[in-house]
Amino acid sequence: MRLFVAIYPSPEALDDLANQVDRLRVGTSAAAGLDVRLTPRDETHLTVVFVGEMADARLTEVHDALARSARSWRPPVGTSGSVELVGVPRLRIGGGGFFGAAPDLVLWAGLRGDVDALHAISLATRRELTLAGLPHDPRPYAPHVTLARPGRRLPPEQVEADRSALDGYLGPAWSADELVLVRTNRPGPGTRYDRLAAWPL
Repeated sequence: MRLFVAIYPSPEALDDLANQVDRLRVGTSAAAGLDVRLTPRDETHLTVVFVGEMADARLTEVHDALARSARSWRPPVGTSGSVELVGVPRLRIGGGGFFGAAPDLVLWAGLRGDVDALHAISLATRRELTLAGLPHDPRPYAPHVTLARPGRRLPPEQVEADRSALDGYLGPAWSADELVLVRTNRPGPGTRYDRLAAWPL
């Protein structure tokens, strides 16, 4: 099975983001019938760590590692560090950009607020997966929310216009209060992602 670890925005944040996407070129193009591969509202998330392919027999090990990371990401009380938080991280979706180039161009929205906390959560999760001998993507963490995968379906200037429009976007604040283990389904009809388990942050 193919796994990743995620944090999901609040329903209010997702509604506000969906309204913003509707006004972008990717949104109006999708409404006109062009397949720009918009991320469905209920699948919109920010990836904390991409785990990849995992044998079913190791799922308990993954659960245990994520439980430990959810408990351990904060710095000890009274110590210095990049994250000094009381309670859970408060975030807002805002800004944006794109990764890659056609045919693999991805339009994304950024995060604002306690972004240092996201890095701490990702580092703690990677650490626990490593200690358990479990695989994960080692690339540097870049927190974002994928909005669409327009590829070559939109002219580059329209994707750039969307990126520019996202510069002025800032959604409502929400609390990142749980870490979620997600399985990616095989291509085909139906739900793309299954939430397998969650741990409070």
